[in-house]
Amino acid sequence: MKIEQIYTGCLAHGAYYIESNGEAAIIDPLREVQPYINKAESNQAKIKYVFETHFHADFVSGHIDLAGKTGATIVYGPTQMQTGFDAYVAKDNEIFDLGAVKIKLIHTPGHTLESSCLLLIDEQGKETALFTGDTVFIGDVGRPDLAQHVVSDLTQDKLARLLYHSIHHKILPLADDLIVYPAHGAGSACGKNLSNETFDTLGNQKKMNYALNPRLTEQEFVDQLLNGLTPPPSYFPKNVLLNINGYNSIDNILKSGTTPLSVEAFEAAASETGAIIIDTRNATNFSRGFIPNSINIGIDGSFAVWVGTLISDIKQPLLIVADEGRETEVVTRLARVGYDNTLGYLNGGIQAWVDAQKPLDYIENITPYQLKVEIRNKQDVHILDVRKQSEFDSQHLVEAINAPLDYINESMQMIKKDKTYYVHCAGGYRSMIFISILKARGYHQLINVSGGFNEIKQLADIDITAYVCPTTML
Repeated sequence: MKIEQIYTGCLAHGAYYIESNGEAAIIDPLREVQPYINKAESNQAKIKYVFETHFHADFVSGHIDLAGKTGATIVYGPTQMQTGFDAYVAKDNEIFDLGAVKIKLIHTPGHTLESSCLLLIDEQGKETALFTGDTVFIGDVGRPDLAQHVVSDLTQDKLARLLYHSIHHKILPLADDLIVYPAHGAGSACGKNLSNETFDTLGNQKKMNYALNPRLTEQEFVDQLLNGLTPPPSYFPKNVLLNINGYNSIDNILKSGTTPLSVEAFEAAASETGAIIIDTRNATNFSRGFIPNSINIGIDGSFAVWVGTLISDIKQPLLIVADEGRETEVVTRLARVGYDNTLGYLNGGIQAWVDAQKPLDYIENITPYQLKVEIRNKQDVHILDVRKQSEFDSQHLVEAINAPLDYINESMQMIKKDKTYYVHCAGGYRSMIFISILKARGYHQLINVSGGFNEIKQLADIDITAYVCPTTML
């Protein structure tokens, strides 16, 4: 028997490969499925099942393409939802044979109605691992407010109570030595405060995870679970519908999205389609020169998550500026969250634009020390902290105003175009995104603080609030 966790850090997502006696199962695959197929082929195994722990919101799953290319059966837990593709709807406690091992599906509604966990039983009949999807994370459980954005009568209170009973009647009775393998880790918006660890024993989680405390009453559980929730990213409900109804093959998306465009063709496409130009270079390189009105969302970060958070229309035409050789990676990561309408990329990157003598725009950067000098020497310094409210509440510059990037349309209301603002996040990634978007909207007096709060707080003689341990990372 083989178990492999395939973790993708930029989405904080864990998919799983299980193999026994020449048969394999994939749990919660990403949209690009060829790596799973290659793995099975290299092991001379056949993919028999694609298990989906629920209808995912934070990414588009690869279940359809994977089943189409391998003949595997797509399996969901109990659901009344009609899918746009062939799938097997399992019963609670139904057992699936995989080589010499068995996989038992345990229906655990709460995160969503169909949410299920998968219990792996080894060749000797011992229960060895529990693949929990978004039901149980390391240090947390799945938030219960996502399904209501797709089915209106599924209130967060109703789902929270279902989750309480799923945990108490389905999870807590299981053996302490089970290894818990969740679908997500720290950085995912599917829970409030997930651990950086990506697996643990169930016994340890019973001790450490607040939501697995058997002494909690139902109301106490609900109150703790709902406290600190913020609205989910706008693309979540749209990803759910793609996962239910179906989508275009990733192969077609990659073919169309990786079309190289000359400077002239790139300009024409932007003008004729109203496409948003996403420059995926790092923040420093972007600030030194970029196509006017383009926005910076660096590929070396939570790229897809921020695209989904900030671009509300999942069908929005997109044009890409990327470092040479990374164009396919960009289009792939966009497709992971359902942004399939990439028209192509600037052939030759920003250098081609420069060589064509096209105009560039720039963003000013200062160091944290220079910010300190500005605060000391001026009476009225405007500082915007674009981190999440939970980060700001934990610790911040005394002079700063919280203007979260997550809610940029609301945050921009507090900015006046005739005033200068110094903008920072934790390290410089989000602040450059924030400034680039606002600059495209006509705000030209925003200065980036490179290094962000991580470097600011290392300075002596600068006023920051006392640290408070956050209870949520949303």
